[in-house]
Amino acid sequence: MPEGDTVWLVCQRLDDALSGDVLTRSDFRVPQLATTDLVGRRVLQTVPRGKHLLTRIEGGITLHTHLRMDGSWHLYRPGVRWGGGPDHRIRLILSTAGWDAIGYRLHDVELLETAREDDVVGHLGPDVLDPAGFDADEAVRRLRDQPEREIGQALLDQRNLAGIGNLYKAEALFVERLSPWTGVSDVPDLDAVVRTAARLIGRNKGHASQSTTGDSGRDRQHYVFERGGKPCRRCGEPVATAMQGDPPYDRITYWCLRCQPGPHPEPQKRPRSGSGAYDRRAHRSSP
Repeated sequence: MPEGDTVWLVCQRLDDALSGDVLTRSDFRVPQLATTDLVGRRVLQTVPRGKHLLTRIEGGITLHTHLRMDGSWHLYRPGVRWGGGPDHRIRLILSTAGWDAIGYRLHDVELLETAREDDVVGHLGPDVLDPAGFDADEAVRRLRDQPEREIGQALLDQRNLAGIGNLYKAEALFVERLSPWTGVSDVPDLDAVVRTAARLIGRNKGHASQSTTGDSGRDRQHYVFERGGKPCRRCGEPVATAMQGDPPYDRITYWCLRCQPGPHPEPQKRPRSGSGAYDRRAHRSSP
């Protein structure tokens, strides 16, 4: 599933392309909205909320979509051939005089009253990329409500803090020298973990690549994420991998046994690099 900064950038590109213009075409290719027509309505804005996309439309309407693992938005100038995938993968088309916005394999495509957006995103915790400011104290409070939970799983729970995915979970815990299987109650400085995760994701907001190390060179962008079996950048120990969480929501986790001491399962004998990850490019809205 994409990280919050990926969703933020998709929303930014949709907002830049569509907002302020009137829809000349709307084609919903999902059964529950098959007869919906938004032609003639003005697009007001597209904003992220955690990993959710909210497109607000004239008349008090909000279009709610979610990318999950395989969804994407692509932008094309009128007359340009669409290249985001086969037509049967298209779930939504929104067009203005200047752009065609094509949504491939989108999930949770629904329309609701703008005043009722909390019906679909009100359960989320503080958004790490909230333009009004991230409420780290509230995120910490929510995490502490489940003291026995493993910190790796707790960070991925969007009800605690919205926007953090497997990449920033792994990287923040490496920076803070914590095993992902450490119980929340055993984390010495929970506030530092939350703020490190928010700082790392904030660095990449608006960028085409995701680097937590400050280096955008090949195989130098991350400390442990997708580096299973490769040397730890601190100590040289091979980066370990194991699955964390209950199926089907388990995720491959990356950590250094030496730099991140604490409870952990038996590492996989053949460390996996890249398995369970997503292609960030697939979620980008292309100009």
